[in-house]
Amino acid sequence: MYNQKVDSPLHVHYVAPSFWAWKGGESRLSKLHNFVDHMLCILPFEDEICRLHGLPATYVGHPLLDDAAGLNVAGTSLQHKNVDSELSPDMSMRQRSGEAFSLEHGLSSDATILTMLPGSRMQEVARMLPIFFRTVQHLSHTLNDLSLVIPVAPHRDVRTYVENVVRSVPFPVVLIPGGSLEKRYGAFNASKAALCTSGTAVMELMLAKLPCVVAYQAHFLTECFIHLRKKINFISLPNILLDSPIVPEILFRACTDKNLAAKLSEVIFNDEVRQLQVGSAERMLQVLYEPIKRQGNLFAEELGDSGLSSDVYSPSTIAALTVLYTDKHRRMVHRN
Repeated sequence: MYNQKVDSPLHVHYVAPSFWAWKGGESRLSKLHNFVDHMLCILPFEDEICRLHGLPATYVGHPLLDDAAGLNVAGTSLQHKNVDSELSPDMSMRQRSGEAFSLEHGLSSDATILTMLPGSRMQEVARMLPIFFRTVQHLSHTLNDLSLVIPVAPHRDVRTYVENVVRSVPFPVVLIPGGSLEKRYGAFNASKAALCTSGTAVMELMLAKLPCVVAYQAHFLTECFIHLRKKINFISLPNILLDSPIVPEILFRACTDKNLAAKLSEVIFNDEVRQLQVGSAERMLQVLYEPIKRQGNLFAEELGDSGLSSDVYSPSTIAALTVLYTDKHRRMVHRN
């Protein structure tokens, strides 16, 4: 272990690298072991793999669970032990949130609202946003009063690019700050479906129970590298966590506006396809939450009646307590 002296700092790494996605990725863990004392993992299968390769690790929960609790997105209360019955969203709350968003931005109550999440980096936004616009143009004749919402990443060059592009779009487009959690979920609750690149956004859409299509394009050489090196069947986290193609993925050379339009049409109009995604949200929450509930129970017993004991089911609190108890254990071992 890197930390050999009790008076030296504890070196903790928060968020494991995606070693599980690549062939030979576990070899990186042995290198991390040379300078990291403990890994805090945000996906429930990572900690066991880390420990099997000699790196102490704890699954502390995905930060989106804190977001969900903060906005009551999924009706969750991570401060309560018996949350199983509380993981289903309050439909009336989501409806009120969506109606408030539409009213705030002057969108008709009859409008068909689609959210577009083209990414946060300039390169991917410039690649994906034109494809997204061409996609919805294919469907415009089938959608009543079409309006678009784009959460814009908090980067000046990205915002300038998006503002310039939307001027030529023949539909109403609402730009919202991508850094605002409340506005993002308001847009999700007002929307019929979403187009997004892979990443955290897909998890947010699943939590909001908004059906979506994942799209991604890359340079031909990048695509070849990914096909050679990857060892997973999906790129979106909900599909990886549930080991099932719940969310449609249209990737690389298959990612054309026509292919996306065909799949997005299914997501909008096919109730069975929509329900598959909506119904899987609760399963994903259970996969993310169950392991930290057990961890939270252990901390609750340790803390007893202290003020912190009511908050031990929050990922941020579990992460902090894991660091404190890891350091405490290290000091006890050195004293003995």
